[in-house]
Amino acid sequence: MLERIFEFLLIKSRIVTILPVIFGLIGAFVLFVIASYDVLKVILYTYNYFFGLNSHIDLHEDVVALIIGAVDLYLMALVLFIFSFGVYELFISEIEEFKQMKQSKVLEVHSLDQLKDKLAKVIIMVLVVNFFQRVLQMKFVTPIDMAFLAGSILALCVGLYFLHKGNH
Repeated sequence: MLERIFEFLLIKSRIVTILPVIFGLIGAFVLFVIASYDVLKVILYTYNYFFGLNSHIDLHEDVVALIIGAVDLYLMALVLFIFSFGVYELFISEIEEFKQMKQSKVLEVHSLDQLKDKLAKVIIMVLVVNFFQRVLQMKFVTPIDMAFLAGSILALCVGLYFLHKGNH
């Protein structure tokens, strides 16, 4: 009898995992809003630049940095989104509506390892985008700086190639 009560409590305790699901979704929505705000700033900067309202903006540097930052935030939001759906499907309940949708493969998770793999791939993309955002801010003064940049881009390409090759 005691064993059945304990097992019942143990099974019901999985509901606690609703907390990371809820807060992960809230975090994803917040990041989506912030990234969208950054894109709106880019639109406003571009409008002001072309109509002469604010000509001191370095359109290429400022706009590209904001866009890459927005993409970075969108990718981080997707990490939280995938994490929330994965935890919900693994611990709480499967979402039947997703099974009939074509887009469900992105969010569908059947094991903890599959969730980790999906998260790892998106996190790697976040790091790649973050890398390029930092490269844009760097000042290259010597040829060795350019060689290091070329080497790091080559290393990223090789890593992405093997990451993609691992899928097939």
